[in-house]
Amino acid sequence: MKTPEKIILIGGGLSGLTLAYLLAEKNVETLVLEASPRLGGRIQTVKGNLGTPMELGATWFAEKHCHLSTLIEELQLQKFPQFSKGLSLFQTKSFEPPQKFFVPEAEAPSYRLAGGTKTLTDALAQKLESKNIRLNARVIRIREADDTVTVETESGEVFKAAKVVLCLPPQLAASRIEFSPALPKHVQEILPTVQTWMAGAVKFTLEYAEPFWRMAGYSGMLYSHAGVIAEMYDHTNFEEDKYGFTGFLSSGAASYTQEVRKEFVLRQLDELLGEKALKPTAYFDKVWTDEFVLAGSPVIQRPHQNNGHPLLQKSYINEKLLFCGTETASEFAGYMEGAIQAARGVVERLCNH
Repeated sequence: MKTPEKIILIGGGLSGLTLAYLLAEKNVETLVLEASPRLGGRIQTVKGNLGTPMELGATWFAEKHCHLSTLIEELQLQKFPQFSKGLSLFQTKSFEPPQKFFVPEAEAPSYRLAGGTKTLTDALAQKLESKNIRLNARVIRIREADDTVTVETESGEVFKAAKVVLCLPPQLAASRIEFSPALPKHVQEILPTVQTWMAGAVKFTLEYAEPFWRMAGYSGMLYSHAGVIAEMYDHTNFEEDKYGFTGFLSSGAASYTQEVRKEFVLRQLDELLGEKALKPTAYFDKVWTDEFVLAGSPVIQRPHQNNGHPLLQKSYINEKLLFCGTETASEFAGYMEGAIQAARGVVERLCNH
């Protein structure tokens, strides 16, 4: 089996780190260039004031996500089912009491990772040599140079490799990076129309000293058409000694300041779960529209638009440039499973040709 020389991976999210890990197993040297000051991409776990792992990004997965499950086992991480026992709430109108319902125990529950989803990207990064990961390295230009490719960063650094793999959202790559020679016109046209999953979502998380909702017989699950919280779930940790909620705010919440969002969240929870909700030990939220997720003017009309598009499965710049990342996956695009599937597909293409 022929293995190529050094490969540069642009993007240090789950797909980029999985790809680097899988290539390292085949003795292929990689360099991961990440534009932001942290690894993980759309996986972002923060710690509350009491040490609770709190998710601002990707959180849940299912049994059917088999490549992710295999990787979790390989890395010896622990999964656990999402808590859903007790009364759940559905708020249809702000002036009516919420409907109460029970969620039957699922045959195929959603799972979370003990310690937070960041344990997955941390474990992958630990399998790589630190010299092969560069943070704050925003790529602005990719040029073909004879039988190699040069990659230039915003700070003026230039790296050379046999091949480059774009492990970031295709729409972002098109807006941020100049390609020479230019990508084919039909590819240039499709990239701005590939939806970046989670882009525009507003995720929030709260930490509490005790699970007052569980004590009162509530599951912590809430769906609302009336308040700023659109959906919410119990976010108690694996050990069940740290407590909180996580979920999504309505899309309009992005226009408020974080302070106002917090005020609206607490007001809604006070009405639904009582005054104990007014005293969180930590509150975080994140609007997923920063420069590491979106740029330019995407043309999106529907969810998962052009995810897994056939043009994203091809090589460009004389087979020196490939796309990876969850939006390129033909199955489970946008999810953690899609990120891993995409990485596995790229490894096959790189190492079996």
